[in-house]
Amino acid sequence: MAVAAATALAAPLLLSASSPAVAGSKAGTKAGSQHSAASRHNPAKEGAKLAKELVRDSSAKDAYKHLQKFQVIAEANGGHRAAGTPGHDKSASYVHDLLKKAGYRVSYQDFEITYIETLAEKLAVTSPAPRDIGIHAMSYTRSTPVGGITAEIAAVPVSAATGCAAGDYAAGAYTGKIALIQRGGCTFAQKQQEAGAAGAVGAIIYNNTTGTLSGTLGDPDVGVIPTGGISQADGQALAADVAGGPVSVSFDIRQLQEQRTTRNVIAETKGGRSDRTVMLGSHLDSVTEGPGINDNGSGSAGLLDVALKLARTHEKPTNKVRFAWWSAEELGLLGSEHYVAELTDKQRADLALYLNFDMIASPNYAQFVYDGDGSDSEAAEPGPEGSAQIEKAIQKYLDSKRIPHEGSEFNGRSDYGPFIEVGIPAGGTFTGAEGIKTAAQERRYGGEAGVAYDKCYHSACDDLSNISMKAFGVNIGVIANAVGTYAHDVSTVKKPAVAPKGLKSATKAQDHDHEHEPKA
Repeated sequence: MAVAAATALAAPLLLSASSPAVAGSKAGTKAGSQHSAASRHNPAKEGAKLAKELVRDSSAKDAYKHLQKFQVIAEANGGHRAAGTPGHDKSASYVHDLLKKAGYRVSYQDFEITYIETLAEKLAVTSPAPRDIGIHAMSYTRSTPVGGITAEIAAVPVSAATGCAAGDYAAGAYTGKIALIQRGGCTFAQKQQEAGAAGAVGAIIYNNTTGTLSGTLGDPDVGVIPTGGISQADGQALAADVAGGPVSVSFDIRQLQEQRTTRNVIAETKGGRSDRTVMLGSHLDSVTEGPGINDNGSGSAGLLDVALKLARTHEKPTNKVRFAWWSAEELGLLGSEHYVAELTDKQRADLALYLNFDMIASPNYAQFVYDGDGSDSEAAEPGPEGSAQIEKAIQKYLDSKRIPHEGSEFNGRSDYGPFIEVGIPAGGTFTGAEGIKTAAQERRYGGEAGVAYDKCYHSACDDLSNISMKAFGVNIGVIANAVGTYAHDVSTVKKPAVAPKGLKSATKAQDHDHEHEPKA
């Protein structure tokens, strides 16, 4: 199914590709008129005009109607819109049908996934001081027996790479016990594999920064022992208890895992130069815990509103514009990874840029712009050539509206990841997830310091009440401006970017990783 869908997508690219020359006598008879048309054609001016129109017409109010539809779909389908479920299928159909009616060339791209649904995630200290501890099952974890297990905790000594090597586990000290391991230094998969090899019957990984820890082992074949994530505070408290004597816990982690089919939705304009294709995307799937209205109904609805408004202009873009609503992002970018993997070398080369919009209406938001030039921290790496120019263009738009903003490192944890891996310029925005808003950000954006940007991240309460309409509107404006500009003019992506003066910013946002779950 996936190969057939990719082939169907490729065919329109060839059919609609512009020819650089006109053969035979027609070239001579039309030369004068073509020269005259070329002299009147000003891509930058046309792009600015269309951008202004789209920014004016696109709105959070209109996009909110799509969020309402996503909420209704979730409520009728088990409370979520996760990939491989009827909730996602109906969301994809809704988007597909609106775009088809609007005149886009629309296709589905099917692919296989391992669907996961958490059935139990409970952790409780049974002695010496009984208490419950919040825990999140790692994606693709092995499961405990029904009812869980009771065992002692064995804390792995903290280092720069806690629990990443066999030598971190003293012989016999972890047999039959649950290993308590601090995050950092290697993947969660490696940590639980080493713990399992040392005889542990489970692994609890605690965060190395503020906030809860939701993670993934990355692949259904790597799980060895039941594994869950807890907060830094809870992990440190458990470690302190263990240092004072034996600690026993009840540990119940169970997860359904089965093969299913899901699909991306791809829509593109019927005209425009295919060798300068402008692409924008948002993931449409939610987690199974909730309806996913901010994560990522917001990006999906914003993108849909702008796409529909572009169709209404009846504009004939100079460049082909392609929109994507990815599936299975929450399982590890599977939809966008599949799409990029299925592209031919020619199709990949035809992509002028990719813009990603994920969680663009967080209730306690900060305005993040992906750091294309790598200037926002000493550790940041720049994106592929052209990414710096994309970042600069988004910043310029926000500055024109007097909207404060800050950078966010390209960490590969959302659907831009597969594109930057193959050298395609990328950029985009988001407004934060489980990371904690700082006092400086409170002064800059309002909201509440010391609270998560989205306290309903990956939760049942990520519903229609979990939206900042202000942030939603700002980021829909970013999408509209980008679509209008690049539909006619991508020359700015190729222009040299002016390097920022002075040192890189020391005020990079905190650990606001979001999107799909981290692997490490």
